[in-house]
Amino acid sequence: MLFSYTLQHKLQTMDEYKLNFITKACMPLFKKLPGDAMGKWGKMNAQQMAEHLATVFWVSSGKLHIELVTPAEQLPNYMAFLLSDKEFRENTKAPVHVIGEEPEPLRYSAMHEALEKLEEAIAGFEEHFRQDAGKKTTHPVFGELNFEEWVLFHYKHVTHHLRQFGLL
Repeated sequence: MLFSYTLQHKLQTMDEYKLNFITKACMPLFKKLPGDAMGKWGKMNAQQMAEHLATVFWVSSGKLHIELVTPAEQLPNYMAFLLSDKEFRENTKAPVHVIGEEPEPLRYSAMHEALEKLEEAIAGFEEHFRQDAGKKTTHPVFGELNFEEWVLFHYKHVTHHLRQFGLL
């Protein structure tokens, strides 16, 4: 019962639309893309982008750990951005020492498989925090984030890539 109350309270204080968007509404949009589609900016094709998103969801669920690269004194500025309504700008890049200069090689043989893994990663994110709503995991740029903060991040990140591929 405590979890149910805690999750309900969190959902009341957070934008439920953003949670619903990342857990349900974005996948039908991604499924419109062929794997080799190129975005309006950046170097990743659609399948690389889907695999990239899955990786970040695995980070949020604690299945993958990437060290924090942001100096502690800069974290308040990053958090202020995260909590704002500002979007990631076109061509916003993660630090090179987090994702590298070039897109990662494909891990999966086809786009449909990459999208299945993305769906699994999103579900794993939800499940991770369902087990402990107060838990925090480390984002390599934004630092320690709780469930609500990860939802805000994922919403900004997912919509950034949807805009990149002309789906929003």
